[in-house]
Amino acid sequence: MKFSELAQFFEKLEKTTSRLEMSQLLYELFSKADKEEIDKVVYLTMGELVPSFRGLEFGMSEKLAMEALSKASGTKLSVIQKLYKELGDVGKVALEVIKREGKGLSVSKVYEELFSIARARGTLDKVMLLINLLKALSGVEAKFVVRIIVGNLRLGVGEATIIEALALLLGNRDYKQVVERAYNLCSDLGLVAETLAQKGLEGLEEFKIQPGYPIRMALAERVADAEELIRRLGRCAIEVKYDGFRLQVHKKNNEVYIYSRNLEPMTEMFPEIKQAVAKIDAEELIVEGEALAVNEETGEFYPFQITMQRKRKYQIYEYSKEYPLKLFCFDLLYLDGEDYTIKPFIDRRKRLEGLITLKNTLELSELRIVQSAKEVEEFFEDAILRGLEGIMGKRLDAPYTAGSRNFNWVKLKRGYKGQLMDTIDVVIVGYFYGKGARAKLGIGTLLTAVYDPSSDTFKTISKVGSGFSEEEWIRLKEILDEIKLDHRHARVDSLITPDVWVEPKYVITVSADEITRSPLHTAGKTGDEPGYALRFPRAVGFVRSDKRPEDANTVEEILRMYQLQRKIKVE
Repeated sequence: MKFSELAQFFEKLEKTTSRLEMSQLLYELFSKADKEEIDKVVYLTMGELVPSFRGLEFGMSEKLAMEALSKASGTKLSVIQKLYKELGDVGKVALEVIKREGKGLSVSKVYEELFSIARARGTLDKVMLLINLLKALSGVEAKFVVRIIVGNLRLGVGEATIIEALALLLGNRDYKQVVERAYNLCSDLGLVAETLAQKGLEGLEEFKIQPGYPIRMALAERVADAEELIRRLGRCAIEVKYDGFRLQVHKKNNEVYIYSRNLEPMTEMFPEIKQAVAKIDAEELIVEGEALAVNEETGEFYPFQITMQRKRKYQIYEYSKEYPLKLFCFDLLYLDGEDYTIKPFIDRRKRLEGLITLKNTLELSELRIVQSAKEVEEFFEDAILRGLEGIMGKRLDAPYTAGSRNFNWVKLKRGYKGQLMDTIDVVIVGYFYGKGARAKLGIGTLLTAVYDPSSDTFKTISKVGSGFSEEEWIRLKEILDEIKLDHRHARVDSLITPDVWVEPKYVITVSADEITRSPLHTAGKTGDEPGYALRFPRAVGFVRSDKRPEDANTVEEILRMYQLQRKIKVE
């Protein structure tokens, strides 16, 4: 496939306001791709060269991209900078200044050149490689190449939409579960697409776990109290809910890989965990656990802010000595060629207990088997008194449901025992201009949404106008203007039209007094029935760098929280 053809599909995807049209366009695109390049087409459509868990980044700013554009097009840098100030998109600048016909490079060739740029070590080398590539591209091709390089492709294509398009390659949307299962086991849509293209349905059905490819993590539902926990699970396991980093740790021969909840590579941030897992008596292994900084003298957990310091890029080794971590292991997913995700939780736990024997950096999560609400309540109260978040309940006979949220696992947190105290993660989909004192800022309120996995869309739930400082509002406008759109994004479902639409990219955390019914918002809206909204939402912190838009709270979770809220009020 010629890269120019891929760029034309990108143009259509960028302009569509219909998610169904988006999935159909992706199906047509993937149908045209050769077997040897479909993985590259999928990666590029997501604005990547490899799945995010590989940690490969271009390391090029918009400033460097503009310098390359200047030299490749023969346009003065001052003109490039002026255009960027007017257009707010380095891709549109490329389209404006590159008027030549491209040299007809293939997708594979452009991918290869982009890979070379990402792997180049020096800034000068990266810029020179980009200049040479841009000289071989047309304006529309260059538009998307520079967007990919600066990490802002602006298509906003979601994983679920790509999965649906791949299912259509097999015949119809009914094959979505087969495609999704393979994706849940490897977190690599390029690999899934390549397997489908080369081996068809049989290849996907036989897809297996591979250490080094993270499994998409299982998630828990909420319950209101101990009685509901027992009513849903019966005799079950309960664990304390730690407030730390949830990690998935892989061992493959002598190599150890560590991934975050969002499947980001974090191996180098946890040297003590890497060393401890390397000593486990297994050739291949995948375990999950929660990492927390622990005071070795008192045995008490440090605040989460201390644990968070591991995300620093420097002095990790020194910090690990000052604030050592423990990984409280709670699940076993794979061991020496055997898939444990299909086994009952109680069997996975017993085998895990036989593996975690060093009792130093690695420990087992605190667990108890219970069958009454009284036992649950006692365990819960003890966890709260010790400063923990709450507890988790797990069905004893349930498999590990990768990439799924259901009632096999449930969580009971202290915030559920009163008013709506649990925070909610929402996605920014637009903003309104500032009024009054904020008029000078050019921004005053955000339009936010929650995620609906069933339709791969974002449904609006609130306007958020408080919780940020003036400096944060200024910074918010800067980063949102980098992703502003001329129209509502195809994956956004909204009855409200903000002053500025943006790509659904950034997640913020909000607190609210309660969840109410609202005819203005689309979260949970069916037919003429009103949707749901947050009453008096307030931002908590700034943009969540550790969350993707699909990691925001879901519509189903909002409905569930609304039901819990009503139950608490009745009681």
